Amino acid sequence: MRIRLRTRAVRRGLRRALPACLALALLTPVYACRVELTPPDAPTSWPAESARRWQWQWQLSGVLDPTVEAEVFLLDPVTTTAAQTAELRSRDRRLVCHVHVGSFLPTDPDAGRLPSAVRGAPARRAQSRWLDVRQWDTLRPVLADRFRLCRGKGFGAVAFADADGYTHRSGFPLDFDDQLLFNRRLAELARTLDLSPGLINDVPQVAALAPDFDFAVNEECVRLRQCAKLLPFVEAGKPVFHVEYAASTTDFCVETIGYGFSSIRKQPHLDAWRQTCPPPDSP
Repeated sequence: MRIRLRTRAVRRGLRRALPACLALALLTPVYACRVELTPPDAPTSWPAESARRWQWQWQLSGVLDPTVEAEVFLLDPVTTTAAQTAELRSRDRRLVCHVHVGSFLPTDPDAGRLPSAVRGAPARRAQSRWLDVRQWDTLRPVLADRFRLCRGKGFGAVAFADADGYTHRSGFPLDFDDQLLFNRRLAELARTLDLSPGLINDVPQVAALAPDFDFAVNEECVRLRQCAKLLPFVEAGKPVFHVEYAASTTDFCVETIGYGFSSIRKQPHLDAWRQTCPPPDSP
């Protein structure tokens, strides 16, 4: 009698559990080589077996489109809301925070924290200026708070923009070693705040910095004939997220897939539009 009662109870438990499990399975997207996301309070992981397969999106302007078929989103931490990142994470998207580490805009919320001594010559963006990356003690607390904003909004990784001021007329006598030290300090700082660090461009330092960073983001290595210099990331099993602006995907995809990059075509203003290259083993 007891055995029958227990059997009935087990069956009732299974009937209750199956609908929930089925619903969870239906809500979970299926990707080739998909891996589980890390919790919101942990840095994003980049499994080596998936390094060549990530489909990605880079959007810094316009209305965010969360429905883009990409597994990795590189977004602005100020304009992106916590609700938007929560929605993306519910779809198992990996979120990378785009942070300008070597420059600032007068309209940045934290611009008032940067003294005139660290403000240099005009930088890439309109009205932006380079920062004196040698002044680590001054810049560290500002950049740490920028990274904390990323973490607070649900990002698990951060990509460093304008991390190559030494190659420009920054207004400071920056050299290769000044930039190298600054970028390594940034990577270490990101890790202490549970963020996976990524390097945007700075191609001349890739060989030296690949061990310190988890991934790379590159603009137009095909047009600039620099793609081979990104191979230290590929050889280490780390993803390279690559974008071209002018060329057709039929012109560059074969080359960059051969290198092992995850490549897309975008407009320079980086709105939601994009064209993708096929995965490396697609027909």
